[in-house]
Amino acid sequence: MHDVVITVFGLTGLLALVSLLPPLANRLALPFTVLLAIVGCALGLAVASHDFVGPGVLGDFIRAMGSLEISADAFLFIFLPTLLFEAALAIDVRRLMDDVGPMLLLAVVAVVICTFVVGFALSSVSEMGLLACLLLGAIVATTDPAAVVSIFRDLGAPRRLSILVEGESLFNDAAAIALFSLLLAALVGRQEVGGGTGIIVFLTGFIGGGAFGYVAARAACALVAALRGLRLAEVTLTVALAYLVFVVADRYLGVSGVVAVVTAGLVVGSYGKIRITPSSWDSLVETWEQLGFWANSLIFLLAAMLVPRLLTNVVPGDAILLAVLVAATLGARALVLYGLLPVLTASGLANRIGERYKLVILWGGLRGAVSLALALAVTENTALPPEVRHFVAVLATGFVLFTLFVNGTTLRPLIRILGLDRLSPADRLLRDRALALALSDIRERVEAVAEADQIEAPIAAAVTEDVAARISKVEEAGRSRFGLSKEDLVYIGLVTLATQEERLYLQRFKAQLVSRRVMHGLVAQAGRLLDGAKTGGRDGYETAGRKALAFSASFRAALRLHHRFGFGRWLAAELDARFESLLISQMVLRELRVLNRRRVAPLLGQGAGDVLAEVLETRLAATAQALDALRLQYPDHARALEAQYLGRVALRLEGERYQVMLAESVISKEVYNDLNRRLWERRRAIDRRPPLDIAIDRETLLARMPIFAEVDARVLSQIARLLRPRLALPGERIVAKGERGDAMYFIASGAVEVRVEPAPVRLGSGDFFGEIALLANRSRTANVVALGYCQLLALYVRDFRRLLRADPGLRRRIDAVARQRLGEARIGEGPSTETWAVGTPVAAAGPVPEGEAQDAGTSRLSNTSLPSPGA
Repeated sequence: MHDVVITVFGLTGLLALVSLLPPLANRLALPFTVLLAIVGCALGLAVASHDFVGPGVLGDFIRAMGSLEISADAFLFIFLPTLLFEAALAIDVRRLMDDVGPMLLLAVVAVVICTFVVGFALSSVSEMGLLACLLLGAIVATTDPAAVVSIFRDLGAPRRLSILVEGESLFNDAAAIALFSLLLAALVGRQEVGGGTGIIVFLTGFIGGGAFGYVAARAACALVAALRGLRLAEVTLTVALAYLVFVVADRYLGVSGVVAVVTAGLVVGSYGKIRITPSSWDSLVETWEQLGFWANSLIFLLAAMLVPRLLTNVVPGDAILLAVLVAATLGARALVLYGLLPVLTASGLANRIGERYKLVILWGGLRGAVSLALALAVTENTALPPEVRHFVAVLATGFVLFTLFVNGTTLRPLIRILGLDRLSPADRLLRDRALALALSDIRERVEAVAEADQIEAPIAAAVTEDVAARISKVEEAGRSRFGLSKEDLVYIGLVTLATQEERLYLQRFKAQLVSRRVMHGLVAQAGRLLDGAKTGGRDGYETAGRKALAFSASFRAALRLHHRFGFGRWLAAELDARFESLLISQMVLRELRVLNRRRVAPLLGQGAGDVLAEVLETRLAATAQALDALRLQYPDHARALEAQYLGRVALRLEGERYQVMLAESVISKEVYNDLNRRLWERRRAIDRRPPLDIAIDRETLLARMPIFAEVDARVLSQIARLLRPRLALPGERIVAKGERGDAMYFIASGAVEVRVEPAPVRLGSGDFFGEIALLANRSRTANVVALGYCQLLALYVRDFRRLLRADPGLRRRIDAVARQRLGEARIGEGPSTETWAVGTPVAAAGPVPEGEAQDAGTSRLSNTSLPSPGA
């Protein structure tokens, strides 16, 4: 057969074989990767004895297997990017960050320790040099989680255990390959590696790969917007990303391609889901699951087929060295788990890991195709002495087979013996409550169906009585078990609510009801709520809820830019994002309130349900208050945003209706495509953000103020150019008592409160304050706090003095205001007895929350010709 035909025949034959192995693995109760290794070794033996195979399809297939020349570079560059990216894409980054300390310890520190323990142990019992032994240590330091995680999933092992093992394997490949490359270069004499140099090279490759992978993934996520929802193009971009970052990082930048791919996968998995079109995300995940299955299966089979070749010329002494290697690797792993990890936990840098978890992680350090591929790279390197190649090939292969056939086959019984496949008492109690709740619902539905379909009463009674008996049995079992405290139930409820909150946000994003930018903040907010609940219970959750309403660093940076330079576009965008974020949060919190009443409270009990309801009501009230403050300041924009949201809902319903009509053959595919094109055009139009105008017509504002009533229009225009816009946030202290005054302020919109005795005074649109400190060259006489969002115009001291020198009439009017406010015949003479001629006294002098802006904003104090308070 032609070479191309042979290659295609061999690969497709392997894929057909792979498709038959998962059910066989389930029937034999073997990890899938262990079965792949067995089949691969068998194929390798068949290829080695192909001369005894006769003609026909089977014989051609065996010979095709022998013709597949797979080099170490092919293993690494064809299969590894897919394996790493798929694993990183599927992992829960937030759960991973919960145990980032232990994960990095196992992924990086453990690799270094394993390399050196193995290196020194083998060099002390063999004639091989230390560098060769260290090289072997780096090869066997990388773990393969595929078999372990599949066992965890089959047995229902704790999710945290799976996250630890998956997280370790993601990054220890990078650390092991980086060390391997460093030691191989030293062994062939291409690079001098001292202690300090080695550490620098290692860290540079690791950190550089992570930085490049992050930047590349963020750029790819940004490019997705240009693809305009084309599903196939979006999926293709992620496939290209995985391979491009690996090749560019490894070949052109000289940093770790493995770390780059892992980082890119984590970024796309956490950030891409709100950048990639929602309808494409599920397809993307399914595509990568398929690619990962193919890559994992083929690399295991092809690598295992090399085992007979790698184990040629084995001598009895190799068995002793293999025993030393096994003992050294287990000892190094135990040193990390039982020696270093407790230190990390005691320092507060890691959550405690139980002894049962440690034992499973110790025994579950299976090695796989990556170790075999690195061993193959050594055997292919002719610059190395033959004895080194034999040493590495035999021991690395033997160790991989030992972990697969010994550790892999005994891990399942170990997990069962340790009881990690069983639910905890808390989980069992929750399971029983959930089951009782579900059975009650089922009984009601069965009765309703029986009545609607006129099924005979005895038949219906027999079914419902069986369900009722199950309910009684579950409830009795639940009462006999040790119950959870109210605090524990509240904790479980808060974690559930935070998880559901993220789901509801993603649900709205999938329905294209939320913009991408806002969605990123909402998902992060739900994540912080989850973290707060996990670390601090109710207090942690409520603290995270309050922080969610705080103004972000980006918002405050835009505010400072607006204050200093008058640039308002960035600030308008931040205000717009806050508007939408608060609007969606309010909707989701209302849904959570219903979810708690209907599902969570019946599951956890009324006491915990009442606490959860109280927490949700507090968050909902604070969110509504913050949203009302914005609505009061920008009512037109609020209405535009709500209209945009309803328009998006209408478009989604319209699209769903078209899908139903197509499925029912009411319309043809051609008509459906035409309707969808029109729908897409309307969606693009409605997705254009309604403008938020924060600009101030300064001349019009000044003309309405009594103090500028006699100023000429030309002079008024000059004065307007001196004013600098400033937005004050709810509760912000604009002026502090005792500080040196640098500006006076005119209120364009909103309201402020001047904190004076005996009662505070509120000022509204058209009023001004802060002039006394400038006229008298003295400290501020009172605190002034914004009651809501306030648009201010600031006149700074230098412009203020220049203005008074240029217009004596204006100076006399402002001077008269100051005299009246201070109650003095002349500024600076005699004791100061402050009197307030106008304003609305209020009883409260404490901080004013956003919600009070509704009352404050309607307090218009400048309709009178009397002057307003001045601070």
